[in-house]
Amino acid sequence: MTVCKEIKNFSRAHEHMADLFSVLALVLLFATVWAVLEYHQLLLEWWRHNIVLNSVILVAALVLDVFLVLGFLAVGSARFGDDDERCFGTFRGRRGTLGKPFGAFRAWLHHMENVGKKHR
Repeated sequence: MTVCKEIKNFSRAHEHMADLFSVLALVLLFATVWAVLEYHQLLLEWWRHNIVLNSVILVAALVLDVFLVLGFLAVGSARFGDDDERCFGTFRGRRGTLGKPFGAFRAWLHHMENVGKKHR
C-alpha cells in the first residue's frame, strides 16, 4: 500500500486527527507570519553578521516551514476525494496546452475547479 493510500485511510478513520492537522497547518502559517513581523529587526541583524551562511539557514528554514504547512494540509484534506482518485495529482500547467492562447490559464482554472469540488 502506498503512503498516499495509508494517509487517506488513516484520515478517513480518524477525522478528528485530520482536523487537527488542518488546524496545525493554519497555526504554523500564522505563527510564521507573526514571528517574521515580530522579530524582523533581530533577524536582519543576525543575518548581516554572516550573510552567506545565514542566507542558507534562512532558505532552509523557509523550505522546511512551507513543506510542513503543505504536508499538514495534505494530511488534513486526504479524507476528501474518491477511492479511485490517483494520489499526488498536480495541475498540468503548460503541458498539453502548447499553441493555445491562455492554455496554461485554462489548465489552472480547471484544476482549481476540481480542487474546489473535492473539498466541499
